[in-house]
Amino acid sequence: MQEDLFSAANTQEDAVKIRAEELHTLLHRYGHAYYVLDAPLVPDSEYDRLFRELQDIEQQHPELKTADSPTHRVGGAPLPEFSQVQHGIPMLSLNNAFEPEEVQAFDQRIREGLERDENVEYSVDLKFDGLAMNLRYVDGILVQAATRGDGYTGEDVTENIRTIRCIPLKLHTDTPPAVLDVRGEVLMYKADFQKLNQRQRDLGAKEFANPRNAAAGSLRQLDPKIAAQRNLRFFAYGIGVLEGADKPEGHQALMSWFKSLGLPVCDEGALVSGAEGLLARYEAVAAKRDALPYEIDGIVYKVDRFAFQDQLGFVSRAPRFAIAHKFPAQEALTKVIAIDVQVGRTGAITPVARLEPVFVGGVTVTNATLHNEEEVQRKDVRIGDTVIVRRAGDVIPEVVGSVAERRPPDAQLFVMPQACPVCGSPISKPEGEAVARCSGGAIKCKAQRKGALNHFVSRKAMNVEGLGEQLIEQLVEKQIITTPADLYKLGLSSLVALDRMAEKSAGNILTALEQSKHTTFARFIYSLGIRHVGESTAKDLAQSFGNIDALMAATEEALLEVNDVGPVVAKSVREYFADTLNCEMVSQLIAAGIQWPVQAERSAADLPLAGLTFVLTGTLPTMGRDQAKELIESKGGKVSGSVSKKTHYLVAGEEAGSKLVKANELGVPVLDEAGLVQLCSRNPDEKN
Repeated sequence: MQEDLFSAANTQEDAVKIRAEELHTLLHRYGHAYYVLDAPLVPDSEYDRLFRELQDIEQQHPELKTADSPTHRVGGAPLPEFSQVQHGIPMLSLNNAFEPEEVQAFDQRIREGLERDENVEYSVDLKFDGLAMNLRYVDGILVQAATRGDGYTGEDVTENIRTIRCIPLKLHTDTPPAVLDVRGEVLMYKADFQKLNQRQRDLGAKEFANPRNAAAGSLRQLDPKIAAQRNLRFFAYGIGVLEGADKPEGHQALMSWFKSLGLPVCDEGALVSGAEGLLARYEAVAAKRDALPYEIDGIVYKVDRFAFQDQLGFVSRAPRFAIAHKFPAQEALTKVIAIDVQVGRTGAITPVARLEPVFVGGVTVTNATLHNEEEVQRKDVRIGDTVIVRRAGDVIPEVVGSVAERRPPDAQLFVMPQACPVCGSPISKPEGEAVARCSGGAIKCKAQRKGALNHFVSRKAMNVEGLGEQLIEQLVEKQIITTPADLYKLGLSSLVALDRMAEKSAGNILTALEQSKHTTFARFIYSLGIRHVGESTAKDLAQSFGNIDALMAATEEALLEVNDVGPVVAKSVREYFADTLNCEMVSQLIAAGIQWPVQAERSAADLPLAGLTFVLTGTLPTMGRDQAKELIESKGGKVSGSVSKKTHYLVAGEEAGSKLVKANELGVPVLDEAGLVQLCSRNPDEKN
């Protein structure tokens, strides 16, 4: 019996040892791919999971912690193409927290380490998804920039860093320190990342997996001219070596000093008290995460006072006084069970991956878009593959790519069907387009019909409250309606006959349909679902033509004279109204009573906001974002998504973020809601 127990114990110990060795191998390989090659093999969440598993094993079995354990390492080995830089003070990594209990435990350890009963003040910074960097200034002049590397030795990327325009080559002070090491993060904004990948696609080159890898790949270009084209940014968040100056008392004071020196500092930083303050700040940042112009994967808590930081010290690879609180993963691994296709309202055929359920971005995901056939091939996604799935905010989940090393032998290639799965019509791919389409049209294809009707009643179109996808589904399947015009022929009896539809609910829908008849010309154009005509284009068409008869009769040449209308849009509008069925439906909608205010003939220059560009940010007291946008546009102004030198006004509400900071930097006037309303009501002669 004792021999059996001894044997079982040995077997268990062997299993733990084998698992530790497996984790060593995996983490070294994944770390090398992420930090050195800028080509991640798995999502951060998968790396973190494996890393924590190894930490747990080593904590329970200290004898298994070897000198080359990944838990000793901070980043990746320096690249041989760049000269190496020894950091004066190591650039260590941070331990992670994922649950509120771990944050509370961190705060408890801090108070115990400082022997304090009262709350500790913490600085809270964003955890950028970029590349850690050390900038060395000697007598105020930038002389060297180095990556974190393995935490002790990094790569000299000085020439590439000098191409980042927000980094001062000389500190803004007449009394600079003899030596100052500025620690921070190089990153790429989301919009710049999208533009970079579009250029990569246009060149037929490999796309970057995410903004972090795009930033890292840009800095590791041997030609600084390439880095200069990539529009990188930098935020300072820490300090290394300091000689010839007194160090500020705490982190917040350090950030203020950095600002005075001309160094870029993120204004999302905050000072909070105790664990309660930490968790409240976490929730506040999480709520605005998707609206930030850059990627973050968590926030960083640091004891604010440097004297307290010195007292707490470090463990082997991380400071005791700081911790990273990470957000729920926006990327995760799962398996592809099947690849089906969906038919959109314009006939677009979209491959969709059916997935083993996976929790990502705060929800359980079972389906993810693959966009089009070319994307499936480019990402090399096959049925049976393990794939990386990404979901950010309300964005539709998508498959980022496959993990080739986990591909089973029986994985199957996706084949685009030749016929529409809904109506059987041929599928074709127009020349010059990436998207294949069903040729059946809304009359023949139920999927396109449902899509067109759902678009017609949507909030930004005719805004028919209460008429959702499930009701549209029933109305189409029971052949009660075929076109949007049929909606205005519905009676109480036909609605009450639908599943789970009471008389009161049916009456509410009829009331909503009646109310929707009073709309704007721009909304009506948008509701028709003309390909390539979005909200902005619909407004331009409405303003240019004024009435539906003029628009329906417009030639391509006349359409091309409209602001922001190019050949593709002009052709699409002309083809739509050249179809007699579409013209008949429009006539039926007008006959049903749909109407909009006829604007008095007035020059665009006569409108109070003509020629002015606005940007909206934060939460306004009484107006929603869409309401404010409509107000500005109705008065002749334009609404942009980002602040630039061409912006005339920023309209800011509560919790205005980075846009407000940029507006202040550029000297753009800032209005509140009352100021916007007052501006809209002014006499046009007052504009100058």
